[in-house]
Amino acid sequence: MKTKIEKLLAEVHDFKANSKEEVEAFRIKYLGKKGLLNDLFTEFKTVNAELRKDLGKAINTLKNTTQDKVSTLKEQLEDTAEQTGQFGDLTRPAAALEIGSRHPISLVKNEIIDIFNRIGFTVSEGPEIEDDWHNFTALNLPEHHPARDMQDTFFIQQNPDILLRTHTSSVQTRFMENNKPPIRTISPGRVYRNEDISARAHCIFHQVEGLYIAKNVSFADLKQTIQYFTKEMFGKSEIRLRPSYFPFTEPSAEVDVYWGLETETDYKITKGTGWLEIMGCGMVDPNVLKNMNIDPEEYSGFAFGMGVERIAMLRYQIGDIRMFFENDKRFLSQFKAAL
Repeated sequence: MKTKIEKLLAEVHDFKANSKEEVEAFRIKYLGKKGLLNDLFTEFKTVNAELRKDLGKAINTLKNTTQDKVSTLKEQLEDTAEQTGQFGDLTRPAAALEIGSRHPISLVKNEIIDIFNRIGFTVSEGPEIEDDWHNFTALNLPEHHPARDMQDTFFIQQNPDILLRTHTSSVQTRFMENNKPPIRTISPGRVYRNEDISARAHCIFHQVEGLYIAKNVSFADLKQTIQYFTKEMFGKSEIRLRPSYFPFTEPSAEVDVYWGLETETDYKITKGTGWLEIMGCGMVDPNVLKNMNIDPEEYSGFAFGMGVERIAMLRYQIGDIRMFFENDKRFLSQFKAAL
């Protein structure tokens, strides 16, 4: 009987299973009501008393080993099933990575840059954390100037001279400090204003501002440049310039492009007029040139600036500016075709 137990113990150690059904059949064979262990216990009752101690110990060892074997095999098969369910067949080739898409703000910004690059404008960049001089004072906005109230500013509490830039005009002042005319540059970037967030406004947005300084620059040059931009960007060249006020340009103007009234959407976005405001512009104020050590008697120039979000909302008919900042993959994936 002892030899029989040892043989069964060896079989238990060597047993392997590829399915839960095989494990269950193994359990019934050894541990079931009509299993081998039950037969051994029946046979054990007829064994001589002096042999019972050793044989009883051997039978219990076989029983415990079998139970451990069943538990171990079940756990292994459950782990394999879970892994297969989560990841599929690990021997199969990996699925192709999903191709991403550029953000609509990046698409529009790059298109604006490309349009102005074609007529000689270079790209200049600067810090988003700016000082008062480059963001305000150098741009004809001295301390306590009432026009500062036009821009609700994020100041750094520990140092009121440091702030988050409110426009990329601060990049232009830095560029004028380090470059002599002729200057022809655009400054794309992110800007910050302390405004309430809504469908039409945000405390973070993007601008592209342009600057051209040379000898004998006139307002006609500014108008021609803007007409070229609207033709390339929107396919529309009919514009109008309405008198406006900006502290760093004189004279100043708001630029409207004739969008048309062909569809219901045209009526909605132009409020029934057909005209749509797209940017501000003007001739660089002589005081700004003086602050940058550029002689206003010898040089003149023009500047313009537009909000990238506004252009993107027009281009893609997006009704809520907040969608640009929510990182919703369902929204962003719509721009794959525009790569």
